[in-house]
Order: sequence, then C-alpha cells, then structure tokens
Amino acid sequence: MSSKRRLSRSEDKESLTEDTSKARKQPLSKKTKKSHVHNEVEENDSVFVKLLKTSGITLKTGESQNQLAVDQIVFQKKLFQTLRKHPSYPKIIEEFVNGLESYIGDKDNFRNCLLSCERLQDEEASMDTSYCKSLIKLLLGIDILQPAIIKILFEKLPEFLFENVNSDGINMPRLIINQLKWLDRVVDSKDLTTKIMQLISIAPVYLQHDFVTSLPEILADSQHADVGRELSDLLTENTPLTVPILDVLSSLRLEPKLLTKVRQLVMGKLSSVTLDDLPVIIKFILHSVTATDALEVISELRERLDLQHCILPSLLQASQSRWKNRGQTSSSGNQENSGEDCVILLFDVIKSAVRYEKIISEAWIKAIESITSVSEHKILDLAMLLIIYSTNTQTKKYIERVLRNKIRSGCFQEELLQGTFYIHYLVLKDVCPSILSLAQSLLHSLDQSIILFGSLLYKYAFKFFDTYCQQEVIGALVTHICSGNEAEVDIALDVLLELVVLNPSAMRLNAVFVKGILDYLDNMSPEQIRKLFYILSMLAFSKQHEASNHIQDDMYLVIRKQLSSTIFKYKLIGIIGAVTMAGIIAADSRSSSLTPGRGDLSNEQCAQVTSLLHLVRSCSEQSPQASALYYDEFANLIQGGKLAPKALEGVGQTIFTDFQDAFVVDVCVVPEGDYPFPVKAFYGLEDYDGCDGIAINLLPLLFSQDFAKDGGRLTSQESGQKLVSPLCLAPYFRLLRLCVDRQHNGNLEEIDGLLDCPIFLTDLEPGERLESMSVKERSFMCSLIFLTLNWFREVVNAFCQQTLPEMKGKVLTRLKHIVELQQLLEKYLEVIPDYVPPLANFDLESLEVTPHTSTAVSAKIRTQGKIGGRKRKADGGKTSSPDALSKEDNSECDPTPSDRSQLEKESKGKEEKTSVSLQNYHAFFRELDIEVFSILHCALVARFILDTEMHTEATEIVQLEPPELLFLLEDLAQKLENMLTPSVARRSPFLKSKGNRNIGFSHLHQRSASEIAHSVVQLLTPMCNHLENIHNYFQCLTAENHGVVDGPGTKGQEYHIMSSCYQRLLQIFHGLFAWNGFFQSENNNLLYSALDTLTNRLKPKEPDQSLDELLSQSFHYLQNFHLSIPNFQCALYLIRLLMVILEKSTASTQNKGKIASLARQFLCRVWPSGEKEKSNIPNDQLQALLSIYLEHTDSVLKAIEEIAGVGVPELISSTKEAYSSTFPTLTRHTFVIFFRVMMAELEKTVKGLQAGTAADSQQIHEEKLLYWNMAVRDFSILINLIKVFDSRPVLHVCLKYGRLFVEAFLKQCMPLLDFSFRKHREDVLSLLETFQLDTRLLHHLCGHSKIHQDTRLTKHVPLLKKTLELLVCRVKAMLILNNCREAFWLGNLKNRDLQGEEIISQNSQESTADESEDDTSSHVSKSKATEDDEEDEASDEEKEQEGDDTDDDSD
Repeated sequence: MSSKRRLSRSEDKESLTEDTSKARKQPLSKKTKKSHVHNEVEENDSVFVKLLKTSGITLKTGESQNQLAVDQIVFQKKLFQTLRKHPSYPKIIEEFVNGLESYIGDKDNFRNCLLSCERLQDEEASMDTSYCKSLIKLLLGIDILQPAIIKILFEKLPEFLFENVNSDGINMPRLIINQLKWLDRVVDSKDLTTKIMQLISIAPVYLQHDFVTSLPEILADSQHADVGRELSDLLTENTPLTVPILDVLSSLRLEPKLLTKVRQLVMGKLSSVTLDDLPVIIKFILHSVTATDALEVISELRERLDLQHCILPSLLQASQSRWKNRGQTSSSGNQENSGEDCVILLFDVIKSAVRYEKIISEAWIKAIESITSVSEHKILDLAMLLIIYSTNTQTKKYIERVLRNKIRSGCFQEELLQGTFYIHYLVLKDVCPSILSLAQSLLHSLDQSIILFGSLLYKYAFKFFDTYCQQEVIGALVTHICSGNEAEVDIALDVLLELVVLNPSAMRLNAVFVKGILDYLDNMSPEQIRKLFYILSMLAFSKQHEASNHIQDDMYLVIRKQLSSTIFKYKLIGIIGAVTMAGIIAADSRSSSLTPGRGDLSNEQCAQVTSLLHLVRSCSEQSPQASALYYDEFANLIQGGKLAPKALEGVGQTIFTDFQDAFVVDVCVVPEGDYPFPVKAFYGLEDYDGCDGIAINLLPLLFSQDFAKDGGRLTSQESGQKLVSPLCLAPYFRLLRLCVDRQHNGNLEEIDGLLDCPIFLTDLEPGERLESMSVKERSFMCSLIFLTLNWFREVVNAFCQQTLPEMKGKVLTRLKHIVELQQLLEKYLEVIPDYVPPLANFDLESLEVTPHTSTAVSAKIRTQGKIGGRKRKADGGKTSSPDALSKEDNSECDPTPSDRSQLEKESKGKEEKTSVSLQNYHAFFRELDIEVFSILHCALVARFILDTEMHTEATEIVQLEPPELLFLLEDLAQKLENMLTPSVARRSPFLKSKGNRNIGFSHLHQRSASEIAHSVVQLLTPMCNHLENIHNYFQCLTAENHGVVDGPGTKGQEYHIMSSCYQRLLQIFHGLFAWNGFFQSENNNLLYSALDTLTNRLKPKEPDQSLDELLSQSFHYLQNFHLSIPNFQCALYLIRLLMVILEKSTASTQNKGKIASLARQFLCRVWPSGEKEKSNIPNDQLQALLSIYLEHTDSVLKAIEEIAGVGVPELISSTKEAYSSTFPTLTRHTFVIFFRVMMAELEKTVKGLQAGTAADSQQIHEEKLLYWNMAVRDFSILINLIKVFDSRPVLHVCLKYGRLFVEAFLKQCMPLLDFSFRKHREDVLSLLETFQLDTRLLHHLCGHSKIHQDTRLTKHVPLLKKTLELLVCRVKAMLILNNCREAFWLGNLKNRDLQGEEIISQNSQESTADESEDDTSSHVSKSKATEDDEEDEASDEEKEQEGDDTDDDSD
C-alpha cells in the first residue's frame, strides 16, 4: 500500500504541476497560517462537516488547504466505521453526500476539496506523510461513498468544460479527472467507464486529448477490452484524437483481433497524418506486431511510410544549406525546427523497436530482401538497413548479404544512396561509425559494383556529416590505401580525389592524414602514385594558403629524394610525382575547375614549373627507361589539355630541336659503320630525287646500344656527345606530336614529314638465312622489328585524325606495314622463344618484364621437340584472359592478322610449330590511342602521289583490308575488355601479378569508362558496315559452296581472317552492351544512341521511340546475322549479345523463345572442323550454349527428352567418329558435356517446382503429377545411358546430380504423392515403379565405385546412400498416411555392377545390402516395384560416414 501511495503521490504531483503553485504544495508553518487573511475554519452543523471533523479533517475556507490531523489511512478507516456504525445507516450516507454536494456548490470550496490537504505535523508524525491526497480522493477511497461521489463529480464537471482557465492557473476539468486516477479499487468500473466515455464525446478537443490519455490510470483491467473497442470506433470518427487514442491502446491489454483491426485502420491513415503525429503512430504499429504477422505488417508499413513527402521543403532547404556551408564550420547549429525533431523522434522509436525486438528487425530486413523490382525500392529501405546494422550486431552479416545482393542486382544505386543521406542525414549522423564499418566491409569485396557502393558510403558520409565524421572518413580511406590491397587502394584514392574536388576546404583540414601516405609509396602501382600526387598537389597548390606550405615542402622533399635514386622503381616515383605536381601548378585556369579564381600563369609559377621539369630531365637523362617514362608522363599531361599554353612556350622548341638532333638524319647520307647487316632506307612513302628527304636513324642507334659494353645504361665517356637510346624514339615522338598539336590547335604540318619518311634498317625478311643467324643476331633483328613497329604505331596515333585524303592514305599504308611486320616478327619469335623485347611501356613497377610464355616451357620446347610444342601451346592458352568468352581458344586472343592454324600450316616442321601469340608480347608494344579507331570509318580512300610540280601523277586506291581491320578490331576488343568488363569477371589467376594486366593500357586508364563507351558508340555505324560486309562475304561463300561446310573457300587464309573479324566485331558489340554503366541514369542517353544506331540499319529513323521498341528492333537486326555465322565461337558471341540486349528489355518473354530457337539451330548445325577433328568446338563454349538453350526453352523436360531420347540413340548407332544426325554437335567426345548440362538443368528445374498443398485444386494436382512423370522419365533415360557411356566423368556427374535429383524428389514430389495417392493410385504406382529402377541403378553405381576404388567417385557414395535410405522411409510414411502399410515390404538386394553382374566380395560387408522393395499395390502384380526403396540398403556398410559433398563438377 505504501508503494501505491508513493506512485499516487508522484502521479498527482505531475498532474498538478500546472494547476497549483509551488507555494501551495509546500507545507506551511503555523505562523504562516495565522497570518493568512482568509484562514477561517468552516463552521457548519451539517452531518458532512461534523463527520469529517470527527474523522480528522478540518475544512478551511478561502485559499487555505484543508487540514488533515491524522494519517490518510486512519482518516478513511474512521470515517468508514463512523458511517457504518451510525444509527441511521445507510441513510446517513445520503445525508453525507448531500452535505458534500451543497458544500462544493461554492467554487472555492470545490477547488479546495480537489487540491491536496495539509497534514498537521507534530513530533510523532511520520516524515513520509508530508504530501496528502485531496479530500475528494480520500473519500473516493471509501467503497460505500465512491459511486455517489463519482456521480457528483461527473455532474459538476460539465460546468467547467467550456470555462477559461482560472486566474490561479488551475484547470478544473483536469483536476477533477485526476481524482479518478490510480484508485485502489473501483466499485462499479463499468459505470465509471460509461461515464468517462460519454464525457469524452462532449468535451472540447483539448480536453478530449487529456481525458483519453488518462484512461489507463483510471480504468480497471476488466474494462480494457470494452474501452479498446469504443476507442477504435472513436478513432474512425475523430481523426484529431488519433495520437492519444493510439497512445492509450498501446497501454491497454487488448485482444489480438482488435489490435489488428486498429492497426489496419491506422495503416490506412499513414499517408494523411502530420509529421508530428507519426512517431506515436509508428510506435503503436511496431508494438502491436507479433511473430506471426511481423513480416506482413512491416511490409505494409514500409510501403505506406513515405518520409520524403512528410518532411517539409523548408527542412530540406535548411539541411541543404547546412551541409553546403559546412566547409569552415561544423554542423553545430542550434536551430532545430520541429520537423527535424519529429524525424529524429520517429527514428528513435524505430531504433528502439529494432534493437529490443528481434522479430521486428528480422522482418524489416526480410521485407526489403523480398522486393525484386528496382523501382519499388525506397530511400527508407536503405536508411533502415543502415540503422538496423548499427543497432543490432547479430544481424550484421545478414544485412551485408542483403546489401550485396541488392547492389549486384542494381536495386541500390547511387541516386538512392544520395537521396538517403540527403533526407536522413541527421539520423544517419548518429550511426556514422557503423556506416564506416559497413563501407570498410564492402570494400573488401571482389565485385566491382559492391566496392563502388562502399566508396559512395565514404563519399556521402564526408559530404553530409560534421567535422569529426569527416576526419574519421579520411582516416578510414588512408587505412585502405596503406593496406596494400590493389582494389582497395584504387577505390580509396578515387574517393579522396572526388572529395578534394567536392570540398577542398574541408579536405585541407585533413591534409595531414593524406600526407602520411607518402611513407607507403613502395607498394603502390604507377597509376596509384599518379593519383596520390594529384591529390596532394591539389591540396598544396590549388589555392595559395599558408597551411598548405608544409605539404609543398614534404612533396618537394620526397620528389628530390626519389629522383636522385639509382633504382628505377624509386626514380619512377620521383618522375611521376614531379610531372603531376607541375601539371597542377601550371594548370590552365580556362579549362580547369581545380584552380577557381586564379588568373593566368604568373612568371613565378612558370619558373617553378620549368625548374621542376629541368630537374626531372637532368636526373633521368642517363637512363633510357627513365627518360622514356618522363617523355610519356609529360605527353600525358599535355594530352589532358589542362596545361596552360604559357608553360609550353619555353619547352616546345627545345623538344622539337632535341628530337631532330637525336633521331632524324638526311636520307641521302647512309650511315657507315661496322654493322652486322647492310643498312638501307626502308618503308618510305615518297620518292625524292634530291637529298632533301629525312629518315629515322634506327639501326645505328640500336647497334650502338646493343653492342656496347654496358648494355643497360648509356654513358658518354668518350666525348661530350650526348648518346640517345632508340627506346626513347616512340615516347619522344609522342611528346613532340602532342606539343605541336597543342600549340597549333591540331595542325601537324611542322612534323608531317615524319609520317612518310623512311627508316634506316636492313632487309627484315628472314628467308633462308634465319637458320644461320646467331642468337645475338636473331635478337638484334627482333629488337629492330619491335622498335620499328612501335615507331609506326606512334605515327598512326599521331596522324590518324588528319582529314586530308593524302594523309589518310598514308596512315592506312603505315597500318599495312604494321601488319606485315607482325607476320615477320612471328617467324623470328618461333626460333628464339626466350627472347625478351625492348620495353615500350615504362610506367612499370619493375623493369623485369618478360613475355607470358615462361622460360621453363621454352626449355621444354627446345629439349622435347614435338611434345614440348604441344605443352607450349597449352601454356599459351593458360595465359589468355580468364574470361569464359576469352578462353575459347588461343587464336581468339591472338592479335596477329592470321590465326594459328595458318601459321602452323606455313611452318616447315612440327618441331617449329611452337605456338607464338603476339598477345603474350602485348606489354612490348606501344599503346594505340582510342582515336586511332576512327580509321574504321574508312572504306576506300584515294592517295595522291604528287610530283615535284604538285601535279597529280598517279592515283592509287588504298583500302582498309581484312588483316588491317582484324588488327584494329583485336586491339579495340582488348581495350573494351580491360575497361568495360567488370573486374570480377576478368580476375587474374591466383598468385599472378594483377598489375601486369594493365601494362599497355596506361593511356586508356587516363579516361573514364563512360568516355570509352561513348567513343565506341560513335564507331557503331562503321562497325555495322563491316559486320554487314563480312556477313555478305560468308553468304556468298556459302552459295558458291552450295551449302557444303568444308567447301573449297573455307581453308584459305582470307576465310580465317574474315572469321576472326566477325568474331571480334561480335565480341566488341557484346562488351559494349554488357557494360554495367548503362544502368546509371547519366548514361541512359548513350544507350539510346547505341540502340538507335542499330535500329536505323533496318529502317529510317523514327522520332520518340521507347526503349523497348529500340531494344526489340536492335534484337531483330542482330538476329539476322545468324545465317552467316562461320564458326561456333561466333555463334556463342551472337547468342550472348542477343541475351544482353534482351536483359535490358521489360518485355523479354517473347524474345526468350527466339534465343532458345537460335541456340537449338546452332546445336543442330554442322560446324567446320578445326586443326583436329575433336577440337573444333571448345568444351566450355559448348556447355555454355547448351545451358543457354535449356534455360530459355519453353519446356526443359521436352528438350532433354529430345536430346537424350533422339540424339543420343543416333550417336550410339553411328560409327565411332560420327555424330548425331539431329544434333551434329553431339559426338562421343562431347557426350559428357551434354550429359552434365542435361542432368544439372533437370535437377534445377524440378527443384524450382513448388511442392503444392492439399488445398490446391484437382487440376493443379494432376498437372504437377504429370510434370513429375515427365521428369522421372527423363531422369530414367539419362541414368540408363551410363550402361553405354561408363567413363569416369559421366559416372561422376551421375553420382552428383543423381543424389540432388533424389533430394528434390523427396522435398518436392513426395508431399504431392501424399495427397494424390488415393485419387491417382495407378499414376503414382507407375511413377514410383519407374523411379525404383533408377534408384536401383544408382545403387549399382555405388557398388561399381567401391570396386574400382576411385576416390573421386566414392566420396559421393555415403551421401547418396543416405538420401536413398531417407527415400525408403518417406515412401513408407506415405503409405501409412494412406492406410496402405501392408503394401510395404523389405527384401535383400544384391550388389551388382553397371552391367547387372553380381559383385562377389566379402559377404559380411557387401553382399547383404538390404534394399527395401516396397509394394505399393497389393492388386497389381508389378506393384512390388512401386516403392523405390530398393535403393536404400540397411546394411552397416551403407550407413558409413558421409563425406563432405564438395564436388566441383569439372570433368
């Protein structure tokens, strides 16, 4: 009782806070009371006053408190006994109540009776009674008085409903209601409930709110249900009371049905409520959730809750201005408006719910996970995942998995993430550490899209959060950069670069953290070093700020230290750092946003740049590799177009003069010297009568380098003459060309003589002298060819965009020279496999770069002859890209214009047929710029040969021929694979240097993926022209051969080159349209443009076509090429290209059948044979195409039955080397591929079929039973094929997928048989009988595996036998369920091999394998075979330990 009093006291104190002053609450001393003006004792002879006085209360008038002389309990007890023992009881009660009613007729008296009494303290009084209840509340505690007093109170209350608050601040209605709270006992709770609900219906709105919220403290537990129903009705009628009603309902004990009804009612109002009311409503909804309906409720809640429209625009504007102005100041603004408070309060409610209620957090995650449509995902979804991630540690792994899946599927994109931070940054700021932890986890992924999403988390956390969080973000990014993981370093540097551009002032505050990365340069790639110095240079030089001086000093210190090193790795850091820093200092303010507000370059800055570049040049001139690197870096800087013209004025002429002095000589002055070969000018495009021509002095320079004593670094000890390495020829020319181009706005007239000038070489055609050359001479010739090739490649880079027809013709001629030289180079490389060419790309971590072909393999080639040659070829295959499409065969990745079969055909002996692929030497060729592919626009170009009088002497037609076309297409395909293919798809093999993959793509990586995609889209029209021309070529060839596959025209070199061009074109189209960047909104126009180009090839352009229309017409255009496909590789590329187009369409069902039809046509086509009869179709490609066919066909079961029931029997009845007439791709060699794919697709299909329930209609049961009959029939056909094809790979597939099929049968089919057995008895028996024979064969296969002791097969046996045993028990359970237990019987099944012969072994272990043979039909003679139990042996041997089923089906 004391605790109840204490609770009552505190409650009354709260309720009376606004009704009475502190002075009234404090006990008054006697002295104070005497001095009070209105302190008279109520003198009245009424029974009411006398009884109160007798019991211990003295009534006072005026503003004085009534006085209580005894304890409250004593008073109530004395008054109760006095009334009960009174002679006129129970009439005395009526008199007492009438006295009270007349007494409180005076408002002052009534108020005194409602306010707390004053306890007269004496020495014996308890200190715990300093606070007393009011007189009315004391009287309500007496049962015999309570009903009458409650009646009086409710009669008096309407008098005050519409009166203003008294001058003393007391609200009478609230004071009256407070008397009814926390009563120890309610005599007539039903009557009280009725009265208060009636009062609520008539009270003003502001009082209704108070009365409703008081209900939990007034009502008895028995009335909760009734009040709950009345409040739910009131909720529908009175919207303003929604919040108090829900607040009360959450405090009452109500029936689940009523709660559900109210919740549904409230859920419907979510879209119309104000933001202020939302927290209470959400709290009620979440508190009313149960485990059974959690997912349903949360799904509906996330669908209806749209905070984007609840938050006022003013809030958004305030938040926007806050983070925009956060450069100098943190978000310490104290002006929080009510909208922000409500949002924070709302998420506090949600956070509390998900933290303490596991069912809510799990349901919310599942609700988000179950959404499949990209458009249905909301900002709230992402915010909730981040909040749950921070509040509930147990669900972190689950949330990470959901996030990764959503990101992969494209559901969570940057736009959604940006909106989440923009709307909810105040809430997310509190969970910043968890967001950074999540971002760190995502950056450890292998999927590029997930890594990118993690980087965006860092970016937006920095953008929207305060200074402390920004510092944490920078610290986390620096940690990633210093981790040494290449992918993490790349993405973290990219984020830092974005942040420097986004908010340079905030980044400058954290520059000290970024500067610390300079200690970790050793482990960075050149591209990463370039990014880091770019970031630091922007922080140090973008604005002249005193705080940046320390960064400048540290950068100069590091650069000078690294440049002075004699080790190339460190010198590279210095060169890249210095050139990058010079680029920022001398940035062109007109074309760069990096230096806002800065004017033209000052003389001081010019001097700074010049001295820096001079330092680099002086430190690198003694090393050809370092000089070449400097030239390339400087050229890249100029090519970026951000260098101020003033910075080039001083160095431009110097570059021109130095190049001319170093590499250019008069053509009439043939060099003389002790050269191993005769020197002569070759590859000149002009005939000069006089000696005014120029030539490139290549062979003498190479000779002076290769035959010098020190083959590495050049020295000039003999005289002061400067020696130049031929390694610098191509890099220096690139620098010269870009410098001239920049200074003359693209006009290259000053250097156009270098396009057609000859080169001092020797006769490169090996002829018969190749065998007689020494190893050194062969190496010299190879180096000469490599340097010449790289010179021509840079010449093509330089002049490819010239518009004059004469220049175009010369560029095409140089392209032809490149192709010819590559053919010569292959002949040399075949006889010198250990040769390491001169470097062509110098931004390398190490100069020790070798071709991909290993020296070990090369040694085997020399020592093992033919066998070594074959091994070399295998190794060459391994070095190609791991992409499934690029692994098809070595010729596919071969950049030579003729494929390997032709090279081998031309070779003299088998020992010389080493597989030389110039793809392995890719790092030793200069990179072609993306602009070079503008040559693809060429068809026929006239080249005018002019005489000295400028008259046209002759006209020669120069055409882009197939070898040159193939050369360009192969290079473009490599670039697309490197830039547009997701990194996870082209991941390098284990323990292989990932950096080597990017050698030769440095210039490409200066551009973004979207820029590359845009360039390729511009080339679609000429590529379509070439594709159509090649299509027509093969169509005509087929017509000439009258449809014969291996006709006369299919063996020549031209046929193979055209086939390779066809394949490369399809590969480029596939690489472009498979680019995941098209999912980004900013690239939508690019996708439309690409599709529009394809669509226009069919019919004239139509305006305003939808995306689906464009996709459909593009699909139709590309599909038309299927008739001319020359080989299987092209067929697979075409199918995959069509699938990529199909994936972007919303209406893909119609075209899905076209994919299946086309795939079937390719499977049923006879393809030209390759070098070997068995290898014309690579296994991985055949498996891919067959899988595509079965995945897209309307009926997988019918397709499998056709192949296994028609194609395989044709193969069995044919000769050994023949093929199936229906499916020519099905041979004895490829049977295992067909078998594996069919088994996998069959298991996948039945696994996806729903088991069904007894509530389903009869028709559905029959359809599913028919489906399972077909599936079991297909399974039976496939399983029985092992009697004919019993190789280990086939048996391995059978064991693996056989078990999976039986498991699917158990889970999906057996529940169907449970309730189908009685109505479809014969069908079920037939199904089980067929399946029984199949499982018996699986049992025989287990015995076969054990007898042959093949561990790869036996590891599947335990799990398979366990599954078969489960099937026996399950069938028995089904029979018992259908009252047919007598139909089940067990028998012994002998162990047999695949041919049915009994296996004789230890009787104790293997001869007694109890196989249950259940007879499900006692009426049919064959029914004993019904129960497929035969497969489950009960012997101990079958219950052996199950091994882990980690079988990777890689037969």
